[in-house]
Amino acid sequence: MGRTERLVGIDANTLVSRSDISNVELVVVRRMQEFTLGTHQSMFHGSGHDVAGTRDWQPGDRLSNIDWAQSTLTNFSPVVAREFDQESTAQVVIAADVSASTQCGIANEPIAKVVAMAVATFAMAASFFQDSVGLITFNRDTREIALPPKVGRNHAIHCVEAYQEHLLRETLEDSGPKQNFDGLLRKRSLVPIVSDFLLEDPDLLLTELADLNTAHDVFLVMIDSAFAFEFPNLSAGWVEGYDVETGRNQVISSTDLHQIPDRVRGWQNAIEQTANDRGLEIVRLDRGQQFYDTLVSFLLNRKQMRRQT
Repeated sequence: MGRTERLVGIDANTLVSRSDISNVELVVVRRMQEFTLGTHQSMFHGSGHDVAGTRDWQPGDRLSNIDWAQSTLTNFSPVVAREFDQESTAQVVIAADVSASTQCGIANEPIAKVVAMAVATFAMAASFFQDSVGLITFNRDTREIALPPKVGRNHAIHCVEAYQEHLLRETLEDSGPKQNFDGLLRKRSLVPIVSDFLLEDPDLLLTELADLNTAHDVFLVMIDSAFAFEFPNLSAGWVEGYDVETGRNQVISSTDLHQIPDRVRGWQNAIEQTANDRGLEIVRLDRGQQFYDTLVSFLLNRKQMRRQT
């Protein structure tokens, strides 16, 4: 059994707390209600299900499924229950990057914090729609099931906590032959891949994801990561840097150091183009005010596409 050594340069307190998750839930629920009860009113009815019709209530049915208006008309003989079309539900498996590069950042704002916020948003959105949600963590060499898909708010919270636990572990266990994403997914799933994509050889990952997309609904969520490399002005002319992904040291000039954010943008732009060329849909995500709106509107559009296919 081998081990992949990890750098642990951040503290759990710099990521997402329970209070943060509650705040995310409030924002997500508000945004979801605005979308589903507003411009998308015809898409969703109730809590993420479409009403398909009515029938007599049976033991075991949820009380929330009772159509009280219709039952009153029949004097509760029989009690009428609503049937729901399950097409609007899905299994969501979030794949979240735990590569060492996600630990880069400034002012206690690592890339991993944005990844964790995205995981929280997807998990809470899945809970809102009564979808089952699970978590896979990955880096360049490893893919691991952190939590299998389940339904419920508490499980959604556990997904966020599990991401942080996997990120902060000093080692990732390698239990044998390299596992790919497809081998970890037992049924067709909606699979958001949340990453900075600052990998040494991203083409291998994109090839794997393009293959995965033939059997699952895969889309990429790229964290715009230039902010993590906005270094302060340095008086020194030369700086020794350490590549957290390759483990190599390199001496670079302060001029080159301050060009890193532009190089990161260029790298991610190239990744986006390659992903599009491979038929992979990608959404760019930053830390700005549009964070939640971007993810919520994208998810709703995705669910609408599922209904039309």
